[in-house]
Amino acid sequence: MTLTDTYLCQRHGAFEADPKTSELIHLQSGRHWRQWNNEWYRQHTHPDGIRFEIHEALDRLYTQGYRATKVIIAQRYKELISTYLERSTPWRGQADSPRPRLYGLPVEFSPDPAAEPCWEVINFDLEKEPGAPVRYPYFRLFE
Repeated sequence: MTLTDTYLCQRHGAFEADPKTSELIHLQSGRHWRQWNNEWYRQHTHPDGIRFEIHEALDRLYTQGYRATKVIIAQRYKELISTYLERSTPWRGQADSPRPRLYGLPVEFSPDPAAEPCWEVINFDLEKEPGAPVRYPYFRLFE
């Protein structure tokens, strides 16, 4: 007999808690969630999941009157998402490596989680400033 902590959400169904990893696992989909500062973050295994989550966050910023200036993605997703990043080639004669972009925004990857433990759980962060984007590039996902 195995004892587990299973929780039933009226909206999402059954979740199982894993005390070793402090994760919640959605039993129907197998998706994993971890908590940081009382907020739950889905742990992605497919690039479309993280890309869609970033896209939704960009839409929320836009509706709140902000524009994103940069996307910082957790280091653990670097390999998963790198083939989906847009690459711009350096100007003639420049030795700089191409800067990756996502939805037209520059992308950086997070510091090592040993230095900043939040990056073991959170997926990305958006740097923002007030104002609407000059060209709202985030719609390209659905074009």
